[in-house]
Amino acid sequence: MKVQIEYTDTFCGEANYSWCHRTTLTFRHNATKRTILRKAKSHMGLKGWRGKLEDWGDMLVFKPWRSCTILFVTYSVEE
Repeated sequence: MKVQIEYTDTFCGEANYSWCHRTTLTFRHNATKRTILRKAKSHMGLKGWRGKLEDWGDMLVFKPWRSCTILFVTYSVEE
């Protein structure tokens, strides 16, 4: 399973995209959401940060506390 990761800034609580870091990571098909989020946070330099996690079904959204940033983790279908 591949996941696409976007880490960007926010303005008034919404994604702003004045800068954005994107990458793709590969996981086993049975990887848990916790494992995926942990590796995505680590890859984007957010290891140890706490925040609010939202599960939108096909996407995880992590909003770090005391930071005007947002992390999107989107699941991709591998063919």
